[in-house]
Amino acid sequence: MQDLNELLNIDKNLIWHPYSAMSSDLPIYHVDSANGVRLKLSNGQELIDGMSSWWSVIHGYNHPAMNLALEQQLKDMAHVMFGGLTHTPAIRLTEKIIDITPEPLNAVFYSDSGSVAVEVAMKMAIQYWHAKGKTKRQRFISLRSGYHGDTLGAMSVSDPETGIHSLFSGMLPKQIFIEQPQCRFGEPCTDNNIAALKKVLTEHGEHCAALIMEPIVQGAGGMWFYSADYLVKARKLCDEHNLLLIFDEIATGFGRTGKLFACEHADIVPDIMCIGKALTGGYLSLAATLTKQEIYMTIDRGEPGVFMHGPTFMGNPLACRAALTSICLLVESKWQENINRIQQYLEKGLAPCRNSPKVNDVRVLGGIGVVELKELVDMYTIVPKFVEAGVWIRPFGKLIYIMPPYIIDNDDLGTLTSAIVSLINDS
Repeated sequence: MQDLNELLNIDKNLIWHPYSAMSSDLPIYHVDSANGVRLKLSNGQELIDGMSSWWSVIHGYNHPAMNLALEQQLKDMAHVMFGGLTHTPAIRLTEKIIDITPEPLNAVFYSDSGSVAVEVAMKMAIQYWHAKGKTKRQRFISLRSGYHGDTLGAMSVSDPETGIHSLFSGMLPKQIFIEQPQCRFGEPCTDNNIAALKKVLTEHGEHCAALIMEPIVQGAGGMWFYSADYLVKARKLCDEHNLLLIFDEIATGFGRTGKLFACEHADIVPDIMCIGKALTGGYLSLAATLTKQEIYMTIDRGEPGVFMHGPTFMGNPLACRAALTSICLLVESKWQENINRIQQYLEKGLAPCRNSPKVNDVRVLGGIGVVELKELVDMYTIVPKFVEAGVWIRPFGKLIYIMPPYIIDNDDLGTLTSAIVSLINDS
């Protein structure tokens, strides 16, 4: 086996990491194994994972039921093309997804990642209107401070200025953006809060295919929690202006906000919904785009008579088996009680940050805890300090946030929040 330093040198010189320069001096930590909520580094140190590996590993690492399901699936097949063929894992997963998602979402398109799920949703919307003879409906309305992925279409509906994709703005389709909702979660949405959306729909609605938004929680764009009432009013306006509504539930789905899906806080249903991240419990990459019968039947009846998308690894059997197992583990558990417990401990543990002059805001919802600082985080110093404290927390921008696995216990939650409080006080 190669020496660890040699492996890390190969990594540094040959591998790009997310949002990182090849020549970056930002430390990279070599993970030897992972179990439960702990990452074991090659030097023997263990870190409590506060990130759920970017919000996906909700059941923790090395889960015996997940492992067994994949071992069994490997004996049958790891992959088979989905064009002209099907298999039981995809069929059973589809039944389960339709069962747990709001009615009447009753058709599922599988893809490889959240970004692609958003691309698929956008193509669905455009092809739907094309099939209805309204070919001018090509643009999308989106919220500022939103994030929907890193592929071109997804970038075009993410925040064009303050977001992470402004470099590419010149080549992206020009979408229509409105200010993020300022009504916080738990507050009513006033006429003033919804006025920007109403104005845009009146002026540009006939040329737009859909309104796309992250319901309740704007994730990578700023971890902002906004009013469920805004969603209710947005749904009503879309209906009045004959516009499709797309919800990006990739980060919010599968219980993270305290509801199985964030749209349930508002008791409304979008026309198209994207899910991913926690879908497979973090074991394999899989995402899905759901829609209603009227939309897929309209697409089928239009030209060219098929939906124009088809990933090579669409409906991968291993990923579908992982997703089915993960969903069953979730819905058969007392997940709501667990999320409520996590929320209470996050609120209690992060409360001291409110007294710091360095902190602008503290926000907690479900299994999400956010501390918004007044200044940008120095990643080069803060990440090693978190590692030294025995936790894995990866901030961005002005935000220090945690979204731990659902199986985390109270002691480990306390360690995560104490590390955040200590670093803010000591920095």
